[in-house]
Amino acid sequence: MQGIEHIPDDNTRLLVKTLAAVGTRYVDIAHKLNITDDTLRKHYKQELEEGRIDANSQVAGTLFQKAKQGNITAAIFWLKTRAGWKETQITELVGGVDGIEVTFKKPNE
Repeated sequence: MQGIEHIPDDNTRLLVKTLAAVGTRYVDIAHKLNITDDTLRKHYKQELEEGRIDANSQVAGTLFQKAKQGNITAAIFWLKTRAGWKETQITELVGGVDGIEVTFKKPNE
């Protein structure tokens, strides 16, 4: 892994992008190319980023289509992560002291 300067080519760039797109760990990609993690990041930063972005985009597109087709789980997940929806619960305590009614409400977050 050391002593020889690594020179990327079209084949190694495609391999890195493909492996990154399916979630392969950087350490494993580096091992496959017989280089260090630092060398991988130095020479293949763009391929690592593009692979990750492409994969996330494809999965997000599939999730979005499932949500539009009526998959309730997909729709809820999409709305929570993309539209800021959240589930809240309210705890309400009601009581009185000396004829004065006191109400406390606290949302559970």
